[in-house]
Amino acid sequence: MNTVEYLQNCAASYRNDLVGNIMPFWLKYGLDRKHGGVYTCLNRDGSLMDATKSVWFQGRFGFVAAFAYNNVEQNLEWLAASKSCIDFIEKYCIDVDGRMFFEVTEDGIPMRKRRYVFSECFAAIAMSEYSIASGDRSYALKALELFKKIQFFLTTPGVLEPKYCESVQMCGHSITMILINTASRIRAAIDDAALTRQIDDSIYMLQKYFVHPEFKALLEVVGPNGEFIDTCNGRTINPGHCIETSWFLLEEAKYRNWDRKDLQMALSILDWSWEWGWDKEYGGIINFRDCRNLPPQDYSQDMKFWWPQTEAIIATLYAYQATHDEKYLEMHKQINNWTYAHFPDREYGEWYGYLHRDGTVAQAAKGNLFKGPFHIPRMMIKAYMLCNEMLTL
Repeated sequence: MNTVEYLQNCAASYRNDLVGNIMPFWLKYGLDRKHGGVYTCLNRDGSLMDATKSVWFQGRFGFVAAFAYNNVEQNLEWLAASKSCIDFIEKYCIDVDGRMFFEVTEDGIPMRKRRYVFSECFAAIAMSEYSIASGDRSYALKALELFKKIQFFLTTPGVLEPKYCESVQMCGHSITMILINTASRIRAAIDDAALTRQIDDSIYMLQKYFVHPEFKALLEVVGPNGEFIDTCNGRTINPGHCIETSWFLLEEAKYRNWDRKDLQMALSILDWSWEWGWDKEYGGIINFRDCRNLPPQDYSQDMKFWWPQTEAIIATLYAYQATHDEKYLEMHKQINNWTYAHFPDREYGEWYGYLHRDGTVAQAAKGNLFKGPFHIPRMMIKAYMLCNEMLTL
């Protein structure tokens, strides 16, 4: 493989797809120019199926639009879209207790609130990234303040409703890993000891509790001290989630001058998760596996969703940048080729989100409350950046 040519072609492809396809699709069909913010429940052709707004995605698109502005092209329409999403959050999406809703109507009337703090995490990274793009430090300060509220919500008994009864004590991988990325994105705009401390704590928890070498796996839920729980939930491996964690760790290792310990953990998680996740028969990253190779409980266990593929594209590039091991560039080529052969909609633009195991389309909508303009454009921006960084060395 001609590495320079390969990286040049990849960088150009990601940029062209972002600038010419993904961002225009969401700005045309998703951006609410009347009430502000973004719609995500779009049919294949971009037509609106449901005006309900995901609060997650107000923060997610707020982040992506500013991230693209900062790292790909200073497009003022992207900057305005980021501001629109943040304004919508601040105006409509925060409850009186400081926590955020999960769903609101198109004009901001609350519909549902959940026990999670992911809406808050995505709002915080949107504010921090917009602060970098606009030069307005007040948004970085808002992001930091919100991050400290998130920590308060998570550590104060009684604030968040428990997922299970008191008799069931578990720790979840999701919030542990997302706090690494949330803190690191805010740190890019404003430094504070609480951010690096949270990253350190999350890395420690991943290593001590969730990484289980006996299964060569990172588990989704464990006991309160990392104990293996021999149930369907306790045995669950989510390869895409684990691969996402690996690139969060690679990014942090890079920030720390390729810290050896963090790098090794990240590479182990990537290698294990690829082995569990890559479908050797049909290709692509599969949704769920059981660490004892028992049948997974989730009904979508053998499907191919859009986001695990995008996380693998980022992670393999990061791993190659860190190690210069050709193995990771071959893995990148493998997942990149499979993804681009199956997910893009050549007729209407954007990408499908949900495929059957064999790569055929399960349903053709471009968005809902969980799929929207985040994983795909984030991948294109990060991959474009990584390719260019390696080309300039």
